[in-house]
Amino acid sequence: MAGTLLVPPCGIPLERLVQMAMERGYTAQGEMFSVADMGRLAEEALGCEVELLRGGLGGPNRDRVLQHLIAGHPLLIPYDEDFNHEPCQRKGHKAHWAVSMGVLLGVRCVPSPGYAEDTELPGLFHPVPGMPHQPPPLPEEGSQGAVYLLAKQGKSWHYQLWDYNQVQDSNLQLTDFSPSRATDGRTYVVPAGGVRAGLCGQAVLLRP
Repeated sequence: MAGTLLVPPCGIPLERLVQMAMERGYTAQGEMFSVADMGRLAEEALGCEVELLRGGLGGPNRDRVLQHLIAGHPLLIPYDEDFNHEPCQRKGHKAHWAVSMGVLLGVRCVPSPGYAEDTELPGLFHPVPGMPHQPPPLPEEGSQGAVYLLAKQGKSWHYQLWDYNQVQDSNLQLTDFSPSRATDGRTYVVPAGGVRAGLCGQAVLLRP
């Protein structure tokens, strides 16, 4: 899914990605509890540049993430998935991966020139392809409802807008292995240090 968002796009069937991950010992059932392993898999399979983000999505990492998305590059984020695929907080018991490929910013004024208003949604502005433009001003950290990630979880057919703060909070509380998985009789690949060491407060930035 993330490969198709790179320029040039690199589409690899999901089955092949899972096979590669199993062959390299990153997964047993399709699970991926290690950001480091996910980064290595993306680098090899997609042939892209990979940067591992640690320390959460807030603080100094917030601007890095937003500028990365504004530049048009995808972001892989582990988070707890709710029944509607949106972020929740289950201490890692519902840990899944999502890919974000865009950001919606609530700003007081639109930089000009280089942006055009959407023909169907007044007040929504897009960068004009091929036209130089200034990056939009970033809302202050902690601003409620000011930053949304355009994201998609693998099992969902639809893209969704997720509040950045909710994604940040969900990502930062991935600490425990699911008790139901621990007792289902299956084998899983969990890194040294568990889910906390493998996923908590981490993400993967991809560039062509």
